[in-house]
Amino acid sequence: MWAVARRPRWIAALALALGIAAAFAALGQWQLERSFASGDIVTRETEKAVPLDELARPGAPMQAAWDGQLVTVEGEFVADDFLVIGDRFHDGTPGYWVLGHLVTTEGVGLAAALGWAENESDAVRVSEELAAEAAQVDANRQLVALEGRYAQGEGPQDSDLEGGRLTTVSPPALVNIWSQFDEAGTFGGYLIVDEAVDGLESIDAPIPSGEVEINWLNIFYAVEWAVFAGFAVFLWWRLVKDAWELEVEEAAAAASGESAPSGGELN
Repeated sequence: MWAVARRPRWIAALALALGIAAAFAALGQWQLERSFASGDIVTRETEKAVPLDELARPGAPMQAAWDGQLVTVEGEFVADDFLVIGDRFHDGTPGYWVLGHLVTTEGVGLAAALGWAENESDAVRVSEELAAEAAQVDANRQLVALEGRYAQGEGPQDSDLEGGRLTTVSPPALVNIWSQFDEAGTFGGYLIVDEAVDGLESIDAPIPSGEVEINWLNIFYAVEWAVFAGFAVFLWWRLVKDAWELEVEEAAAAASGESAPSGGELN
């Protein structure tokens, strides 16, 4: 059998099989690396505040590696765009956030969560006070400086939106609610300020978890690629064995035909 395997055609076939196996092994390695979601996300310095415009770009999807990063930003609040967001939990207690529309010095829109209140009436009162204050600030053109965690935007709201009740922080949806359109674009995430405004409690925004998360589906795919790599080599071995067995059978048949007596020969 190995004499058959050393023939040029089967050596070339082996090289092809090994090349295919190597490609499958590389794909398996890639899937395996994607199975562990700690890596770049949890090893970055999330507690060192960086300017938001150095981290993100308006209109671009927010990367998971940015979620929870401390950032700084300057801008002005739009007086008519303070909103109250419901179904916000703080230490297990449901309540409300006050959300502001900040326009940065570059003209980019940013949703900023300014604090939490247990009662809706308190949140509404604070939002009205902030709106009045922002209207006065607009006249004096004074910037506000904020620091907090940059969080990934939530999905669009699927309930009671027409009734005026907001329960999610979705920047793409907020663009349709805000009174002012930001020509320079809007950030895909939103800011949770470190220190709440007067009358509200600071929102709980913990440090991003450093635990390793395993994607078992990717591990399954990695195992599949390893099986495919092994099958490529097995297929070559099976073809060589079949060719060798065929030659053995043909040789045996030829030998049997030569030794058989002639049909017309008399004993």
